[in-house]
Amino acid sequence: MTDLTCLPFAFPSVRGKKLIAAFDGGRLTSDGGVLLLAQAARRLGIAEKLAAVIPDRRDPSRIAHPLPEILLARILAIACGYEDADDLDHLRADPAFKLACGRLLETGVDLMSQPTVSRMENTPRLRDLIRLGRVMVDLYCASYAAPPAAVTLDIDDTCDVVHGHQQLSLFNAHHDERCFLPIHVYDTATSRPVAMILRPGKTPSGREVRGHLRRLVRAIRRHWPTTAITIRGDGHYGRPEPMDWCGGECSGQQVLYRPGPCVHLPSHRWRYGTGESPRAQSASFPEKSNRAEGGIMVDHARSFRPPS
Repeated sequence: MTDLTCLPFAFPSVRGKKLIAAFDGGRLTSDGGVLLLAQAARRLGIAEKLAAVIPDRRDPSRIAHPLPEILLARILAIACGYEDADDLDHLRADPAFKLACGRLLETGVDLMSQPTVSRMENTPRLRDLIRLGRVMVDLYCASYAAPPAAVTLDIDDTCDVVHGHQQLSLFNAHHDERCFLPIHVYDTATSRPVAMILRPGKTPSGREVRGHLRRLVRAIRRHWPTTAITIRGDGHYGRPEPMDWCGGECSGQQVLYRPGPCVHLPSHRWRYGTGESPRAQSASFPEKSNRAEGGIMVDHARSFRPPS
């Protein structure tokens, strides 16, 4: 209702209690929790750190909405369930969102509208997106007080159903949906997010998986040069390209890759190119029996490509 001058009126009483509708409550909001989210975002400095790697090509004399503020508003809106940029056309005057972004209720200028947000989202280029991913890895590493001795990272893709023909959306026969298929990486011990990659709705190729893992591990190594990293993924992540990468570039860094149980590995590959089977290897190397039975790719291996 837009007419705020309506007089109160009464409904029929309920069990002897009066029921009155009034319209003098002032500016109300149903998103009070956004203030807590804003406190967490400020503590991490996530909007400022992301904005620092996005080039702002606007005329500084005409900027009404700084880039960190646009990012903060967009992040908070998504966290509250408003995933579309045009939702900010209504949220820009919301009291809770204005306070969360550091603007006063009555005298503060309203937040940015959808066109401003859309221009910001189309500003980053490929190299900028890679830098944004590094910021997320930096935040993850900074969440530890000291470098851990070892971490296990789960990598998987998830079906993000779309309702239209958005760019990058494809029909995925496995999920029977038109979707994106973003890749998520999480720390298994703490459930903390490490990396998120928006990508087309198709299964990633081995070359793509290798590229993502290479960038991820290099970013982590800048903070934790000696931490042992185990990367776990479903069977379609156990392709020759990431396997070879684990046994090549990362051979001196104790990086492991564990495919799912559905991946078949030739028996002659189990003991670094020798002819021993997993059972024989377990007998001769008891301390590595769990590794062999679990199908872990160890960094000393030279290649995991099937024999020609």
